[in-house]
Amino acid sequence: MSAQRSALYAGNVMHQRLKPRRHRLDYRMFFLLIDLDEIDGLSRRLRLLSHNRFGLFSFFDKDHGDGADGSLKVYVERQLEMAGIETGGSIQLLSMPRMLGYAFNPLSIYFCRDRQGDLAAILYEVNNTFGQRHSYLIPVSDGGEEGIVRQHCDKRFYVSPFIAMGMGYRFRIGLPDEGVAIHITGSDADGPLIVASFSGKRRELTDGALMRAFFAYPLLTLKVIAGIHWEALLLWAKGMRLYERPAPPLRPVSHVAMHRLSQRKTEPDVTGY
Repeated sequence: MSAQRSALYAGNVMHQRLKPRRHRLDYRMFFLLIDLDEIDGLSRRLRLLSHNRFGLFSFFDKDHGDGADGSLKVYVERQLEMAGIETGGSIQLLSMPRMLGYAFNPLSIYFCRDRQGDLAAILYEVNNTFGQRHSYLIPVSDGGEEGIVRQHCDKRFYVSPFIAMGMGYRFRIGLPDEGVAIHITGSDADGPLIVASFSGKRRELTDGALMRAFFAYPLLTLKVIAGIHWEALLLWAKGMRLYERPAPPLRPVSHVAMHRLSQRKTEPDVTGY
């Protein structure tokens, strides 16, 4: 791998609803993996990527975390410290940038490393289309050995009006290297309900790669939000039940303790911070 830890990953996203009506979508897209220590240097070196200002592609700290204008890395490290997880290493964020000033990220993933460079935790940041955000912070006990991390947690945040709250998520993460692979299964009491995945190949983060992405995935970030509403319309047309939206969690981040992961039937401890 290049000495630069930031990269572009281009590939395919898949979502499949398994019950009570089957529904599937599959489309091409890309994510940026931004090392939060590198963002200022990237914005100086790249003409097409800006930091906290408008550009063809741009990264705004306030699009993530608590929505403030301060340092996003400081915010994430504060969450790690509150959960008793070692800080001091790199934090890489896998998400879509703004394109022409707009972005909506249903899911952004932070890979948080300790001072020794080992993966210490993953933070899953979820946005819904109602302007709400919630995150799940889950420690990594084995440091991501063999490039794969498996985690799970209870659902605590309303995302889709077609999915009830009483369910859990299981994550299988192929850590970013020459490729990245994200696989998520949402299950209720009767088994798997929905699966989602992204598989992408690494490209060096250069102006050339960004320009090619701009033309290969035109207006991608607008298409994401438009696609969410279009797929919701299709689900409604299939007669899917609508669930009332509850109040969001009082705390913006759920800290998930995974010390009981070895016991399949025992759920993780979840504390809101």
